[in-house]
Amino acid sequence: MTDICWDDAFCSEGANCFRFGLDDQGRAYIGTTTDTGAYVSDSMEALRALISAVKSGAADHLL
Repeated sequence: MTDICWDDAFCSEGANCFRFGLDDQGRAYIGTTTDTGAYVSDSMEALRALISAVKSGAADHLL
């Protein structure tokens, strides 16, 4: 089991909470607070690219 150091949860309106974390190997994680065993993991660069794409509107069609 990987030991993940989680940041404090980020919550938007409606109590939709997410958390970000890192492990000792430098992998990045995004998870929810409702199911602590469920998360997405990839390299820091890949998750940075994902977050940048979402911020620029690449996922707006999902809203």
